[in-house]
Amino acid sequence: MGMTMSEKILAQAAGKASAKAGDILWVKVDKAMMDDVLGPRVEIAEKLKELNVGVWDKDKIVVISDHYTPPANATQAAIVKFTRDWCSAYGVDNYYEFVGPCHQIMVEKGHVLPGQIIVGTDSHTCMYGALGSFSTGIGSTEMLGVLVTGEIWLKVPETVKVEWSGNLPKGTMAKDLVLKTIGKVGHVGATYKAIEYVGNTIENMIMDERMAITNMAVEMGAKAGLIPVDNITLEYLKERNINQNFDFLKSDKEAHFCDELRFNAEELEPVAACPHEVDNVTEIKNIEGTKIDQAYIGSCTGGRYNDLLMAAKVLEGKKIAKGIRLLVSPSSKDIWDRCAKDGILQKLSDAGAVILSPTCGVCLGLHSGTIAPGEVCISSTNRNFIGRMGSADSQIYLASPISVAAAAIEGKIADPRKYL
Repeated sequence: MGMTMSEKILAQAAGKASAKAGDILWVKVDKAMMDDVLGPRVEIAEKLKELNVGVWDKDKIVVISDHYTPPANATQAAIVKFTRDWCSAYGVDNYYEFVGPCHQIMVEKGHVLPGQIIVGTDSHTCMYGALGSFSTGIGSTEMLGVLVTGEIWLKVPETVKVEWSGNLPKGTMAKDLVLKTIGKVGHVGATYKAIEYVGNTIENMIMDERMAITNMAVEMGAKAGLIPVDNITLEYLKERNINQNFDFLKSDKEAHFCDELRFNAEELEPVAACPHEVDNVTEIKNIEGTKIDQAYIGSCTGGRYNDLLMAAKVLEGKKIAKGIRLLVSPSSKDIWDRCAKDGILQKLSDAGAVILSPTCGVCLGLHSGTIAPGEVCISSTNRNFIGRMGSADSQIYLASPISVAAAAIEGKIADPRKYL
């Protein structure tokens, strides 16, 4: 019997010829990522001292301070300082701060390659599957074991094949596609499974869009989200001076999938996830007119170059509604610089947007744009749980960057197609 992508990657990492769903394997880790929230300050540093050991391979450890940067208070500044000092003490040179959300930095800096096993102390580590890696979030206790041994045990997940066919209609983006998928599967419908996205809709997507899709696999409970490796993958890597020859990793025709879902992209309309669950998805036409207080474009899900470019196309020559806050945080410093050079940030600013530093702060209500009781925000981020972006008495709608931009113009949730 053939193997799925997950089975192939995990078997190779365990030194085995084959693997099947349900197997428990000890696998070698290619990269271990920590952020400032669940990084060395959370029991890891103390336990390493107790064990009196170093780390297994400092070159395979990447630490990124992103949630608390720029720090909003002394407590956050102390956490970032601790993280920085720990990396210095353990010789971890792959340390980044003030340059953007960890997941974007991981792919930009070449720390993600096809066929790798990557673990990280953040649930959206699953994003790296856009480049054909098996990547998943783990807790600090598990990360301690990885730092010492370079290995982790994993149960080989079953795989759900999600096939999207056809061209995306005007006014829709990858965010609409993934929200539609999540609405169908449910927020626990893929628990400890891998989601593998296939079909010509996915094949025709640029990497910016693919990463938005795999980033949100965890919102269905999935262990990993994967997209087969192809020429678009290799071109993206070449742009980062990675010129290795990689196999076009994909599932075998004879592979077993626990479920197969098929969607027609040409039937897709702009959608949004309504409060307070990511799977509470409906077409925007059903909630059009809902008043908002804040619109946010950013994060590791919706702040890449293409996201800001498309938002600027909607906003160019227009002004945001009176009393509305439009915040924009590019997903990395590199994206910030590129958008500035290409005039995208200027167009957004001219429309009334406030351009923020690249940070995770707004996404989970830590700083730079938290929302007050009773306020409504529409956001291109990945979660809309109660209190996620500030007050527990607030509401968050999730939508594509162009839908967020359209809402900012009208001061209420709006169909973006009229602006394209």
